[in-house]
Amino acid sequence: MSDQPPPYTPLPLLSSFPTNPYPAQTPDPAPTPTLLLPNPAFPNKRKRTGFRRKLPSGSPATPAAVAVAASPSAQPPPPASAADDIIVINREPTAEAVTALTAGFPADSLTDEEIEAGVVSDVGGIEQVNYILIRNHLLTRWRETFNSWLAKESFATLIPPHCDHLLNAAYSFLVSHGHINFGVAAAIKERLPKEPTRPNTVIVVGAGLAGLAAARQLVAFGFKVVVLEGRKRCGGRVYTKKMEGGGRSAAGDLGGSVLTGTFGNPLGIVAKQLGLPMHKIRDKCPLYRPDGSPVDPEVDKKVEGTFNKLLDKSSLLRASMGDVAMDVSLGAALETLLQTDGDISTDQEMNLFNWHLANLEYANAGLLSKLSLAFWDQDDPYDMGGDHCFLPGGNGRLVQALAENVPIVYERTVHTIRYGGDGVQVVVNGGQVYEGDMALCTVPLGVLKNGGVKFVPELPQRKLDGIKRLGFGLLNKVAMLFPHVFWSTDLDTFGHLTEDPSHRGEFFLFYSYATVAGGPLLMALVAGEAAHNFETTPPTDAVSSVLKILRGIYEPQGIEVPDPLQSVCTRWGTDSFSLGSYSHVAVGASGDDYDILAESVGDGRLFFAGEATTRRYPATMHGAFISGLREAANITLHANARAAKSKVEKGPSTNTQACAALLMDLFRQPDLEFGSFSVIFGGKASDPKSPAILKVELGGPRKKGATEGGKADQHHSNKLLFQQLQSHFNQQQQLYVYTLLSRQQAMELREVRGGDEMRLHYLCEKLGVKLVGRKGLGPGADAVIASIKAERNSSRTKTRPSKLKIGIPKSKS
Repeated sequence: MSDQPPPYTPLPLLSSFPTNPYPAQTPDPAPTPTLLLPNPAFPNKRKRTGFRRKLPSGSPATPAAVAVAASPSAQPPPPASAADDIIVINREPTAEAVTALTAGFPADSLTDEEIEAGVVSDVGGIEQVNYILIRNHLLTRWRETFNSWLAKESFATLIPPHCDHLLNAAYSFLVSHGHINFGVAAAIKERLPKEPTRPNTVIVVGAGLAGLAAARQLVAFGFKVVVLEGRKRCGGRVYTKKMEGGGRSAAGDLGGSVLTGTFGNPLGIVAKQLGLPMHKIRDKCPLYRPDGSPVDPEVDKKVEGTFNKLLDKSSLLRASMGDVAMDVSLGAALETLLQTDGDISTDQEMNLFNWHLANLEYANAGLLSKLSLAFWDQDDPYDMGGDHCFLPGGNGRLVQALAENVPIVYERTVHTIRYGGDGVQVVVNGGQVYEGDMALCTVPLGVLKNGGVKFVPELPQRKLDGIKRLGFGLLNKVAMLFPHVFWSTDLDTFGHLTEDPSHRGEFFLFYSYATVAGGPLLMALVAGEAAHNFETTPPTDAVSSVLKILRGIYEPQGIEVPDPLQSVCTRWGTDSFSLGSYSHVAVGASGDDYDILAESVGDGRLFFAGEATTRRYPATMHGAFISGLREAANITLHANARAAKSKVEKGPSTNTQACAALLMDLFRQPDLEFGSFSVIFGGKASDPKSPAILKVELGGPRKKGATEGGKADQHHSNKLLFQQLQSHFNQQQQLYVYTLLSRQQAMELREVRGGDEMRLHYLCEKLGVKLVGRKGLGPGADAVIASIKAERNSSRTKTRPSKLKIGIPKSKS
């Protein structure tokens, strides 16, 4: 495998490239067809909680149809000779494309991982189109037959012989990366090898969802695996507690409790494999005032509208602020906007508004005063669509199934991980040392922040900085088992307001587990600042406070509230194995920090997984699970390459990783921008030969052009699908290519007239420059990147302005 990848080949649907592999044709005068694609998106994080009280106007409660017309901006289709090579698998390529989207794939292009795996020989050609059709079909078939092993041979008669290599590539990629043939179905388990088939030993630190997902995959791949878990149980922050008393029993989730979305959620597939029904959390969520009386529905509607309006305005505010927004909290922005644009006039309305703020702090497990205005919702585009669900009997049923036949050693608290060229050593309490070829660390971000695990050698500074920047918040619960159900059985949630803003998150939301726990169980949630104060609140005081709220709500209705038979209070903040609940993007951090935490170190010896290592799905159970599958694939990639004595491009050296991240940071503030080009300069400004790095963004809005109409046969449907889906989803598919050049050449390029196409022609033909991917810049660029960073740091030290303060002083109350 070459250390320097070839330059990116133009994708057929991105007209911003200098050449078009398919010349334009005269459009057919036939009417423009329209494809209806189900929208897999879910409302953004303001609703990303364990329930959806109400949906903003225009947000469908179920996936709506998104009309995607054959826009004149779509690129002309391939000529007839090329179109003949597009294979026909079935009559529903659109539906299969949507399945791919829900599984986390772009509908009509390759992921970075697929490109790096070399699934096609010609990126951007007809071969890629056929590969994607095959990939999407495999994903769809697997989602339909998740209890069976999806055999490659079953597609032999469906795929033309000239595409056999694409079937092999798609099948191999999807299996190795955990997109198909995963889980706990009998047909999957019976294929687990009786004994390891590889010489490699992998030590997995932590038996949470990430660790269990990775361990099961690695066992399936033939590795020798041992999982070290500090607790007496598996599951980590997913913990189902069985409560008993007075002849009653129930199972309640004290940690992760909600499957947030069912479209594409791999944990949903595991639940189906186990035959477990999923209980949709109903939208109905009545709110009660501090005195226990119901909130007026009209007032409720008005305040919720104000809350959503201010969140929308905060998005506009951060857009206008640019990079300054990175140093401002979401709380400060909302506080200011409430004063300038908020339509809140009464104490009841203010209490309601504070309830929504508490709900937002719950969704992010963080104080609004610490959430990044710039990036607090950076993962919203990747929210799993579909219902939010409880799992009857608790999520511990998933954990137990995933832990079956996985070698786990309990009560082994890891305090040191040593890694190097010869392998790894993991030291646990008592001094026992476990040795292996590779290790996977899945400990929570809170433990990493606290230095609970010592790494030898120390982790790269870039990873240490990422750990420091990301936030790790807190959510606590009070679970109560009652003699009988006294609350309404036609709802799953209800809320309670407080008069003191500093206590707004205290028992602000109740979960009814009566329909899923096997008994009359009620759960009170504690979020925000109240969650931190709750850590030191005596359990008897906490339960008394909850009972006071419940009696204030129900006794005026003539309903007696009994004392609970058993109650449990969580203390996730002081739990030494978690030191918090889940991650968020704090002020000064960004989604890039999740990627940094996910990077392997030690030249493919030490890997990281967990909800805080996935920028798409942080703070979710499925995010942790997916990260474990991801790292199992990475570990296998490195093991295979090491066996073949070749270097893995997937896991670059620490220095290469650091320079890649620096490059990303530096281009947030380019020295020069024109069209789709941006430049950062190194060296002295007076030296025209000083080095510069040029970045070209590909995949932006395209120019208008002709498109093809005509007969909607299967070949045409395939072509149209790929043209139109690219137009609809291209915002998620930005590509960048780079090159090294001189300051003078960059200035010359800026002066070229005729738009980006002429600039690209001038760059490649006149200047003779070769555009490459980020990894293709080579070590020569690393020194330039480091020098630019050092120069900018020096300048900031001299001229750093004071941080912008937004908001008004808080009152003592």
